[in-house]
Amino acid sequence: MNTPTTTPRERLRLKITLERFRPAIWRRVEVDDDLSFGELHRVIQVAMGWDDAHLHEFRVADLRIATPVDSDGMFGDGPALPEGTAMLGAWLSGQRKFRYRYDFGDDWWHGIAIEKRLPVDPVAPRAVLLAGKGACPPEDCGGVCGYADLIASWSDPAAEDHASVREWLGDDFDPNAFDLVEHARRVGYVIAR
Repeated sequence: MNTPTTTPRERLRLKITLERFRPAIWRRVEVDDDLSFGELHRVIQVAMGWDDAHLHEFRVADLRIATPVDSDGMFGDGPALPEGTAMLGAWLSGQRKFRYRYDFGDDWWHGIAIEKRLPVDPVAPRAVLLAGKGACPPEDCGGVCGYADLIASWSDPAAEDHASVREWLGDDFDPNAFDLVEHARRVGYVIAR
């Protein structure tokens, strides 16, 4: 297992993109690098719009960082560093990107690019949502392929399951909608200074 590095504190601008789905669903956040990966998990959940109903993990180079329940590798991925004690600054030094996996059944992989390293602003919130695009897929919809099928059925009145999909998602569902103001407000509450 790699050893964490010690560098001066920074603020990280991250672009979180749901992998393998078009049109792209993404969020841009800024976070202090003294957040734990567990805290970043909560930021991602709120920024994306997930319900935090499933297991998750981070992959930084060849390192796996996960919840304590999965840190022993019970899902066959080998041991993991506990996310509550692994700090972003220690493990992301020198990295340009890493990954986040949510829901080991649907396999929602998120690519996370470190777009910019900024000086820490002591009066800024520890996490802030800056921008985003696209609605978060509904939980338990079957991953990327299941979500694509769901949107196709929702959009096509001739589809066999159109009525049931419309009932599940609602008539006002918009796969392109993203309420930045509401999501940013929620992110502002998830990590206190």
